[in-house]
Amino acid sequence: MHIRKRFVAVAVSGALACAGLIGGTASAATPGEVVAQSCYDNAWSYSKPSGTYFQPQSVTYFMTGNCADINIKTDTDRRVKVCFYSSSGGLNYCQSSYKTTTAGQWKVIASDVLKGTNFKFQFASSAASTGKRAH
Repeated sequence: MHIRKRFVAVAVSGALACAGLIGGTASAATPGEVVAQSCYDNAWSYSKPSGTYFQPQSVTYFMTGNCADINIKTDTDRRVKVCFYSSSGGLNYCQSSYKTTTAGQWKVIASDVLKGTNFKFQFASSAASTGKRAH
């Protein structure tokens, strides 16, 4: 009887330890999730007035070392693309198509953008838009 109790105790301990390992693995963040979270932690607010298509209007944003992509989280559904500019401020090119954002969700607009790259968001609509940006 004493051996049977000891066996049950060891079996239960092993099952609990295994469950802890499985549960711990499920909650661990992947490297991509960690990078994305730190990128979004450094997000800035934006506010595009009505009557304009570009954000920002006069200057350009620049790519930081916080993210590898240009991301936007709009407060309403929008169609957005990115236009890239030279360091002197001249337009290099704009993406050929818009990406549709969903209100309150992050959307990657341009991927694998080099640190220091100058850009603006171009919206398909001249309606006012607010939200956050991370780059």
